[in-house]
Amino acid sequence: MPDDVDADGLTVGQVSARLDVTVRALHHWDEIGLARPSLRTAAGYRLYTAGDLERLHRVVVYRELGLGLDRIGAVLDDSTADVPAALRAQRAQVTERIDRLRRLGDGLDRMIDAHERGLLLTAEQQAEVFGPRWDPDWPAQARRRYGDTEQWQQYAERSASRGPEEWRAVADAVTDLDRALADAMDAGVAPGSPEADRLVERHREVFASFFPLTRRMQVCLVRRYEADPAFAAHYDGIRAGLATWFRRIVDAGARAHGIDPDTATWE
Repeated sequence: MPDDVDADGLTVGQVSARLDVTVRALHHWDEIGLARPSLRTAAGYRLYTAGDLERLHRVVVYRELGLGLDRIGAVLDDSTADVPAALRAQRAQVTERIDRLRRLGDGLDRMIDAHERGLLLTAEQQAEVFGPRWDPDWPAQARRRYGDTEQWQQYAERSASRGPEEWRAVADAVTDLDRALADAMDAGVAPGSPEADRLVERHREVFASFFPLTRRMQVCLVRRYEADPAFAAHYDGIRAGLATWFRRIVDAGARAHGIDPDTATWE
């Protein structure tokens, strides 16, 4: 520290400005005995000597390194303290914190990408997971259409934590559900029956891989499956008439829960 401290000492305000430390912190360090001023004016005001300033400088350095005040006091006052060991321990903590922040940064990058892209898979990975009929431009189209909705945000949050294997599990669950729907229709399962209702609930559970699906939202979605040519072609390609049968079992399930399918809205 500079040795130009006046022989009469420096005031708290002067030390605060010199070391860029708040007056409140200086008062606190004085109260706990970490760095006390050696002098007092006749009026009782604190005055710091050059030696006091040197100790304060060390307190500031160690605090910036992340040491707690108790640990700083031990380092400064205990002649037997192993200062290098204390600093190595602090460095290990800092390294761990840096690693944790780096992982957090990586997670934030993935979350940003998921919100902007939807699906964090290459075109080749998408084809491998979802099959050759999958169009890798579909996620971008969905982003343009639904990017400002709560459901897109929920979908992005799920997508950020998924790689190819996790998405493959989702795709397999969808395929298994489609097969179960087709088998149930072939078996003559009636809308409103317990078996049909279980399939309706299974659809909501599987769809939760993308975002939570309320019963009213499910009605709207499945009606779109029937009305939209692309969706209808998918279901009717599995079994002729499957899109309409699927809509009927969802409508029946909604009525059982007091929902009028004809007036259901996306909520």
